[in-house]
Amino acid sequence: MIRKFLLKLLWFYQKFFTLIGYGSCRYYPSCSEYAKINFENNSISSAFYHTFTRILRCNQLFEGGIEYPVLDKLSLKPAKLGVDSIKYWLVPTKKNRFFIIKNFSFKGRPC
Repeated sequence: MIRKFLLKLLWFYQKFFTLIGYGSCRYYPSCSEYAKINFENNSISSAFYHTFTRILRCNQLFEGGIEYPVLDKLSLKPAKLGVDSIKYWLVPTKKNRFFIIKNFSFKGRPC
């Protein structure tokens, strides 16, 4: 319930407000996309923490660059595997931690 509400707020922000400051994020993926991926895959408290620290770093004092969200705990396993059925690729970093990389050829239903 709360997760869906927060994802709708992020969708609204991405749809209407990112046009004002398009291209101003210092990171890839953008801060709003980073938050969306975090809220879809991590617990709400972890997603808030990671998103908040990312927004604090998105300024002129930090270099920026590529920073993928990190999945804290692997919980769901897909039933059908295929390039078009996987929304995010998981790249292992440490024990039970994964970088989350968006699959741009995902053909599933939008959130």
